[in-house]
Amino acid sequence: MFTKEKQNFQTSQDFDSIYAVDEIQAATAIKKFYKSDTPIEIIGLGSKRKIGRPLQCAKTLNLSQLSGVVEYLPEELYIKVKSCTPINEIENLLKKNKQHLAFEPIDFGYMFSGKSNYGTAAGQVSCNISGPRRFKSGSIRDHVLGFRAINGRGEIIKSGGTVVKNVTGYDLSKLICGSYGTLVALTEITFKVMPAPEESTTLVLHDLNIDNAPDFLEKALNSSQDVSGATFLPLEPKCNNCVMNLESTFKLNDLKYKGSIAAFRLEGAKSSINTRLKNLKEELNSRDFNISELEKLQSEIFWNKIKNLEFFLATKNNVLRAVIPPSECSRLIYQIPSKFKYSIDWGGSLVWIEACELTEEMFESIRKKVVKLGGYITMIKTSDNLPYVDDVFTIDRNRFNISQSLKKSFDPKRILNPGKMYTGT
Repeated sequence: MFTKEKQNFQTSQDFDSIYAVDEIQAATAIKKFYKSDTPIEIIGLGSKRKIGRPLQCAKTLNLSQLSGVVEYLPEELYIKVKSCTPINEIENLLKKNKQHLAFEPIDFGYMFSGKSNYGTAAGQVSCNISGPRRFKSGSIRDHVLGFRAINGRGEIIKSGGTVVKNVTGYDLSKLICGSYGTLVALTEITFKVMPAPEESTTLVLHDLNIDNAPDFLEKALNSSQDVSGATFLPLEPKCNNCVMNLESTFKLNDLKYKGSIAAFRLEGAKSSINTRLKNLKEELNSRDFNISELEKLQSEIFWNKIKNLEFFLATKNNVLRAVIPPSECSRLIYQIPSKFKYSIDWGGSLVWIEACELTEEMFESIRKKVVKLGGYITMIKTSDNLPYVDDVFTIDRNRFNISQSLKKSFDPKRILNPGKMYTGT
């Protein structure tokens, strides 16, 4: 067993912010705000604070001091941490035992500020935005075994446990993942951990375009070669006002050719990868294209850049995230403005869009197109050109009504991050 507790610091308070050093103090503060009907913003390290609708709260409850590993049992494949434990600390600890968080936590720091800032465990869970391995390993909500939290009444609640087959009662973990702090203030999280891949190799096909790349992504996902990453990064369109630039982002020695990149990741034992790589090349008819092969070190560097959206480094443009059926990928690209830069991940299901000079009307038009194609879209980053839109998140009427009921159940006076996702939640 590995146990670590951070030293407690005296609770501090300024005019607008309260800093809680433990769960009891956080619960006491929320109970006070509940009684006085005071809306509060819940934050940790603030790495994802700009995602979602802007808040206007009387007070801020800062939980950044709720940090530290509570329990880590490598042989039982779980780690229990306080909510604001930095993700990089967790991953560095797991590496010592050749384990990892299979959902690949995203580092939004590069996009928002131009430098790394993974944020906290609670920040990852609250956003539920997973990396390139999503289609193989599931989303963050599939890796949360349990949690402790404080609801809008100031009551401490807990759900789940420390084993994968814990099925007692309702799985509240699924609800709090992606709720952006509007249901509870997380204080402790238990993650499922997995053995880290022994090796990683990436096959790159160069010079594909939006007309044929989605077909290759689909073939890779439907193959029997156990692909764990499938992404497409085009050179076109050209846009001087966008920062996305493949040549400046992917300066890797093993990339033998320039041009667009369609990449396919294989992980596991070296002998297995060699066989599967050979088979994948044959299935994709790769002999007809310029190809590169990235060995372990450069393969890992490549996918970290994909995961962390480093090609949007400190962009001042709006960044949109669209999740759609893979079969509709090409159609969506042709329906967005031709000057917008984009990348495709999850084998065609995820499209990241860098939108320069975006207007509210243009965003609403794109949102309607995505919904019509059977998907949803989120405004991840705003810009000076378009700093605010009403519908940051996409939701239909039935799900909105459900979210309203959930909000009322967890937070009856709507004091936790009110309006962060939708009006009235």
